[in-house]
Amino acid sequence: MNYEELPEKKKKKSGFGKGFIAGLLVAVAVIFGLSAVRNVLQTGKVISTASKSCLLDSHTVQKINTLAEYIQQTYYEDVDVEELREGLYAGLFENLDVYSQYYTAEQYQSIYESSVSGTYCGIGASLQQDAKTKDVTIVHVYDNSPAQKAGLQEGDYIVSADEYEANSMELTEFVNHIRGEEGTKVHLVIYRESEGKELEYEIVREQLVLPTVSHEMMDEKTGYIDVTEFTDATPEQFSAALEDLKDQGMKALIVDLRSNPGGMLTAVCDMLDEILPEGLIVYTEDKKGEKKEYFSGDEKSLDLPLVVLVNGQSASASEIFAGAIQDRGAGTVIGTTTYGKGVVQTIRSLKDGSAFKVTTNRYFTPGGTCIQDIGIKPDVELEYEFLGKENETYSYDKDNQIQKALEIIKKEK
Repeated sequence: MNYEELPEKKKKKSGFGKGFIAGLLVAVAVIFGLSAVRNVLQTGKVISTASKSCLLDSHTVQKINTLAEYIQQTYYEDVDVEELREGLYAGLFENLDVYSQYYTAEQYQSIYESSVSGTYCGIGASLQQDAKTKDVTIVHVYDNSPAQKAGLQEGDYIVSADEYEANSMELTEFVNHIRGEEGTKVHLVIYRESEGKELEYEIVREQLVLPTVSHEMMDEKTGYIDVTEFTDATPEQFSAALEDLKDQGMKALIVDLRSNPGGMLTAVCDMLDEILPEGLIVYTEDKKGEKKEYFSGDEKSLDLPLVVLVNGQSASASEIFAGAIQDRGAGTVIGTTTYGKGVVQTIRSLKDGSAFKVTTNRYFTPGGTCIQDIGIKPDVELEYEFLGKENETYSYDKDNQIQKALEIIKKEK
């Protein structure tokens, strides 16, 4: 599975900050492979080696044993062994980049449900985490969701969920404190910049189907498709939106990827295959220099004026989309420079239901550009401005970036 993700408060720690000797099994897996792990599980023996590059040299084993014994004897509360084990597994990924991570079985199941089936039990808001500050912001609130009904807004910073501080952990761990069983409540503290203060909400979780694509026909037969993220369900929704707009006589298309945090590499490639003629979409390269190329076929293409909207929160798969359109000369990119995530993660599951995500490749646009920490610079740079009055309801005719897109499309028709 390939992926393209405030005021100081006392942090409530999770089990991921602690760990001890049972994590040796994961270390063995790194060195010797999963067959060695099975051997350890069956025999209880740790394979020894004299290699200086080995993670588990005798000094390390002795040190972990010493730490484990001290924790068990002196820690002021009872130690949850499973929590400590999970913590040590997670620790193996701590010194890699911000995107590499270990998942418990529960966390992985949550990710799998939302990315593959597009369903989950939560509040109905799409979140993004700043890679440096770890601040978590709401980038999209879904229609008729518990989040919308409660009054949450795009741009809100989530400070905490049930006292778990958002910026004290990775987003994939934090969302598990927001999601939960249907009918249960989550207590959120958010910071709203426009009001300059914190607000508190009690929101009841619901079972939700994640709609990642919405569409409508604008003036002069210009189709509009808004994509909020790239799950495995998104290509089918995107294709259906395209077909509906074509049936209505679409003569041009705007694809809105603003604040889209990304998602599945395969999803964005499938969607671009619907638009682009035959050719290169993107290619990835690993540390050995081995490349993997992704192409669009010649069965489908969209020979219409096309505009793609992006901003600073358009990341990962969104940047693959915009980069391919830009490099292939298939349309015009409008907005502000994108987030700059030019690396791809691979997720691997283990037999016990847990999994891990590791950054395995850089990706490159068709023109050979890796946009890591750089982003996609739009063809037309334009900051967002709402053209209506302060309390006026949003509509696309008051969105200056959409109006610019319509202006460009009119010239190209």
